[in-house]
Amino acid sequence: MIARPFTHALRRGAMSAPRMQSSATTVRALSPRLCLLALPMAALLACRVAVASPSEESAMNTTTAATATASAATNAAAQDQSIRPFKFQATQEQLDDLRRRVKATKWPDKETVADQSQGVQLATLRKLAEYWGNEYDWRPFEARLQALPQFVTKIDGVDIHFIHVRSKHAGALPVIVTHGWPGSIAEQMKIIGPLTDPTAHGGKASDAFDVVIPSLPGYGFSGKPTETGWDPIRIARAWVVLMKRLGYNRFVAQGGDWGNAVTEQMALLKAPELIGIHTNMPATVPADIEAALQARQPAPAGLSADEKRAYDQLDYFYRHGLGYAQEMAGRPQTLYAIADSPVGLAAWMLDHDATSLALITRVFDGQSEGLSRDDVLDNVTLYWLSNTAVSSARLYWENAHHPTGGFFDPRGIKIPVAVSVFPDEIYAAPRSWAERAYPKLIHYNRLEKGGHFAAWEQPTAFTAELRTAFRPLRQ
Repeated sequence: MIARPFTHALRRGAMSAPRMQSSATTVRALSPRLCLLALPMAALLACRVAVASPSEESAMNTTTAATATASAATNAAAQDQSIRPFKFQATQEQLDDLRRRVKATKWPDKETVADQSQGVQLATLRKLAEYWGNEYDWRPFEARLQALPQFVTKIDGVDIHFIHVRSKHAGALPVIVTHGWPGSIAEQMKIIGPLTDPTAHGGKASDAFDVVIPSLPGYGFSGKPTETGWDPIRIARAWVVLMKRLGYNRFVAQGGDWGNAVTEQMALLKAPELIGIHTNMPATVPADIEAALQARQPAPAGLSADEKRAYDQLDYFYRHGLGYAQEMAGRPQTLYAIADSPVGLAAWMLDHDATSLALITRVFDGQSEGLSRDDVLDNVTLYWLSNTAVSSARLYWENAHHPTGGFFDPRGIKIPVAVSVFPDEIYAAPRSWAERAYPKLIHYNRLEKGGHFAAWEQPTAFTAELRTAFRPLRQ
């Protein structure tokens, strides 16, 4: 077991360069970028000419021209605020290789317990691999993704991929929705239609949103940072830049998991354009409760029923659910195996939290749930095809090495906040804690069903929550 001081540091600190295009991947970022790439080469060629020139004066002139050209290229790159259309299409070779790897999995022996206390059970992974290797088809998800307007823009030196769907209704409220780990843009795709076109989904035109869904740096089709420092604060700054670059001077933000960390940091930046936030995994744990949890004490006396349940959920998670986060916060680069084995990657992603794993296990046992087998594999396959198993893990390392408080610690948010509590989240935040954490709490609701991946698992309820939550902020 990892020493408790490290676990404590993780709790306190937590909770790319342009994507390289290989011959096995078709990524089309439709922009005239080649001219920018050619300029530094021109500078290099010019330098070579200068050295080879028999005339010292000619050499000096050429070198000066080369320096000016290189400087212009650098300035142009630094000022590049273009927004480029984006499409991704996996090659058949990639998909064939994925299927081959799934079928060639070297399996371990069966767990020695009758439950999930040792991790994802062998029977579950074998069912997943059987379906993945023989029946699953990536192309339907890819087609749904390609049907959405997608773009890439460079912010702070990293290409940021995002979906951007404008509503046809006048007065639509812009919202930026941020995923977490092991999520992706796949989590939020089900809510795009209901939010942007409410009249076609049981809502009113006055409930319309313009929806922006970015991929976190190192995730999906965003660039992979090649330097340290991309923690939630830096991502929050990038998201504000993104929304302003899209022309929005008044918007709201939503997030859960890392999405909540980023969204709350956006609020702390005090950008005047951000008028409110919504979270489905709020940071509300009072300091005395956190101290008792750190000391592994029984629940303090005097807690309400909701507070006692939240304490028990957090106590279980701190004792049994932090293994993946500890590894990624401490040694993310060591996770080579999940970049090489698709079934290994799937197991790593499934074992995020006990209730989500139980739900996914039921799905592969044939039961009907909020997620389907294809939902689960669409998300894992997206990680596989984008080769982001390790780069996505580095966000935990960044946050642990640039801590800004515990993942569930109140941060002193001053702008309006809306909270939706799904019962099977890591912890169900009590109203009493939410009211203390968010002085401008404009909405609080406890849902009957749903867990960590709320927008993905319960898109209808999630959409209704966003509509209700942000009504008070509409002009």
